[in-house]
Amino acid sequence: MVSFCGQFATRGIIRPSMTINEIRTKYIEFFKARGHVAIPSASLVPQNDPTTLFTGSGMQPLVPYLLGEEHPQGARVVNSQKCFRAEDIEEVGDNRHTTFFEMLGNWSLGDYFKEEQLTWCFEFLVNEIGIDPTKLYVTAFAGDEKNNLPRDTDAAEIWQKLFATKNVEAKIVEIGSESNGARLGMRGGRIFYYDAQKNWWSRAGVPENMPAGEPGGPDSELFYDFGTAHDPKFGAACHPNCDCGRFLEIGNSVFMQYLKTRNGFSNLPKKNVDFGGGLERITMAANNNADVFAVDIFDDIISLLEKFSGQQYSDSRYTRSFRIIADHVRAAVFILSDGVRPSNSERGYVLRRLIRRAAEHAQKLNVEKGQGTESILNRCAVIILEKYGPMYTDLASEQTHSDVTTSIWDEEKQFGHVLAESVPKVIEAAKNGLISGAMAFHFVTTLGIPLETIKDIAMEYHSSIDLEGFRAEMEKHREISKAGSERKFKGGLADTSLETTRLHTAHHLLLHALQLTLGDHVKQRGSNITSERLRIDFSHGGKLTSDEKANVERIVNEKILEQLPVLKTVMLREEAESLHAEHEFGAKYPDMVTVYSIGPKDATEKDPKFQQSFSIEFCGGPHASNTKELQSGGTFKIVSEESVASGVRRIKAKLIP
Repeated sequence: MVSFCGQFATRGIIRPSMTINEIRTKYIEFFKARGHVAIPSASLVPQNDPTTLFTGSGMQPLVPYLLGEEHPQGARVVNSQKCFRAEDIEEVGDNRHTTFFEMLGNWSLGDYFKEEQLTWCFEFLVNEIGIDPTKLYVTAFAGDEKNNLPRDTDAAEIWQKLFATKNVEAKIVEIGSESNGARLGMRGGRIFYYDAQKNWWSRAGVPENMPAGEPGGPDSELFYDFGTAHDPKFGAACHPNCDCGRFLEIGNSVFMQYLKTRNGFSNLPKKNVDFGGGLERITMAANNNADVFAVDIFDDIISLLEKFSGQQYSDSRYTRSFRIIADHVRAAVFILSDGVRPSNSERGYVLRRLIRRAAEHAQKLNVEKGQGTESILNRCAVIILEKYGPMYTDLASEQTHSDVTTSIWDEEKQFGHVLAESVPKVIEAAKNGLISGAMAFHFVTTLGIPLETIKDIAMEYHSSIDLEGFRAEMEKHREISKAGSERKFKGGLADTSLETTRLHTAHHLLLHALQLTLGDHVKQRGSNITSERLRIDFSHGGKLTSDEKANVERIVNEKILEQLPVLKTVMLREEAESLHAEHEFGAKYPDMVTVYSIGPKDATEKDPKFQQSFSIEFCGGPHASNTKELQSGGTFKIVSEESVASGVRRIKAKLIP
């Protein structure tokens, strides 16, 4: 394995005083010392959530626990979650946007609340990693009279006391809306009250949009002041939520304490805390550097690119290209390591776009290409694999190195062929004076040409592009893709054939058989069922032994032979939860849900006998009406078992005649 880390770190830039790895470690150890259990990051590929392609926030994998499900590790947990936001691809190139990032998070699931959370947050930032408290500004919820939600005076008072411990005056200022902030400005404030548009959290947004049964609450955001001059194009005056670049949000504490009812809001029986803080952003603040690409994780990549291109990162003509390559390669490495491969649809399309866009900007820098897996993008990828290996041990394996570098090189080669074949078509269109939105959409999505390449060609031939039409086509494409994804992954079924229905029923038996064999920690993390085989992803720390697999098979086949009834019941979600019905990790369910129970032998529609059932799950159809229907499909057999992510295993199984 060739190593590139540290070879090019002498390019005249002073190395930051704190690194990403140092801050991540300090954060996790800080909260472990306060009774939190460190949990691993979930995969970038969300399980059983068709509404999004990637995990985009730290709280996304923990939603079930914030909604009341008991976490197996207890009421206090901490982690650093891998996140990716495809919507920020076009924003990358400035000094603060990245597509991939890590979100530091600590959660109280019905345990501590505002006093402890804000105190610990302040102590970590100021005492542990040395951020200057005079550069910190905070916000709080101003209240919502029409929904009878009170002002969060508790948070404001706690913040005042905390700043006082550092002899920092903390004047409270009323802002309200973002537009008010642009008009009124700072006014000597340290603590700012904003309305529900800025300082209220729920999955549905502001309070009036929340359905009955939805939890939510006020939040308190932390901003770091880089002290840069205000840009008046963002408003007459500056304030913490201004987008001019002076302030950077580095963390947010959500206090989930209310439940929306038909008559307004009531207090939740258990109050939760959800803190999320961008690791890269906190590192920027710790080093007082407003450029996210100045954090240590990008140092060797930028130095490598300077060496092989002859260009300088500090040259404004090339800065954007340096940033795009560094960001996109890092994101591609993590997406590849979670099992995604370049393709023309869904996650694969996003990955393909990242690699090709990075390759395009490498060409703009005139970087020496290299050969095979020694290409410049792969040299950058190896740096990422090595730097993140200590935290994400799966990145350190030889197999991951091989998979990542081979996939990137294959995509680079294919992109070269695409450009050779397709650029002449773009040139031909540009010569006609206008590239329509539909035409640009075709070039990007079908031919695989980056939009920036199309823009460059249009500029060269003095042509124009209907970008508004292009964006409209892209939005239409996203809506169609989302709807198709929801149909494709509903229940994880490929179709509703007899064979798929049998395997779907066997899937229920398999999940509970795994729990009986391995323990209650086993939870479903994904499924895909075709007429040929079933696939289940589930939480478990290690490889199954031969005896464990044999025991699982024995249990499933016994339940098939027992000829147990499979019953469908529609009930209130709360009732199903009280029965401990299994449900998909992170899934969002309506007030009324469909539950399928298997057994006991004498269960009927009028008397399902849930407490005695072998299996009970939230689920949509179709299912067999009795396990005896699986007998005609054959004997249940596990055909493979493997790891797909840290703490997640995958089984494929069949009914073999």
